[in-house]
Amino acid sequence: MLKPATILIAEDDARMLKLVRRTLELEGYRAITAADGRQALDLAMQEPVDLVVLDVMMPEMDGFTVAQKIRLRSQVPILMLTARAAEADIVQGLDAGADDYLLKPFGADELAARVRALLRRGRPVEVPLPATIVIAEELTVDLTQRRVYRAADEVLLTPTEYRLLALLATHRGKVLTHEMLLEQVWGPEWRGELHQLRVYIARLRQKIEADPATPRYLLTRPGFGYTMPA
Repeated sequence: MLKPATILIAEDDARMLKLVRRTLELEGYRAITAADGRQALDLAMQEPVDLVVLDVMMPEMDGFTVAQKIRLRSQVPILMLTARAAEADIVQGLDAGADDYLLKPFGADELAARVRALLRRGRPVEVPLPATIVIAEELTVDLTQRRVYRAADEVLLTPTEYRLLALLATHRGKVLTHEMLLEQVWGPEWRGELHQLRVYIARLRQKIEADPATPRYLLTRPGFGYTMPA
């Protein structure tokens, strides 16, 4: 019997915390909770968790800071909860290291679906041999160790960023459609969410390209998708 995934929920609103915890426990997950950012960070560093559900606005330490500090030591998937729908706020969360975001108010079914998708993305990516793929002269995607290097420097990616890059790397020379990338990286429920894909492509370019404005590794095919040259 598989061990249930352990999910850390950080939320200072007691009613929201109870709702999220009950939803996830009904889905069969083990939930641990924190009522402020400092406690959330301590638990994330001490407990072997499979996913973090992190509110943005919390006392002691906000969710953006917690996510950044978690990312210094862990690649655990992070789902941020926010009532702030502005694109700049969402991008700030993703830049802090979050893998996904969920706008308040949300339903139990939507929360459960996002959690399932993030846990699925955290699993190893099945790729064909050869195990290590070297692109151009500077970028190396090691599909065995799940590590990425630009020249001699390791590039730290979130699980979602890695899955997106690994998918493009294993299909070098082919153009992958927006729908294909969204379905295989995020899940079928994300088909049509082009903004999400564009944000992640932009973040990957910032991390792996010498000049993100003139990319060499992640090329856009307008109206169709993206490709990594062979």
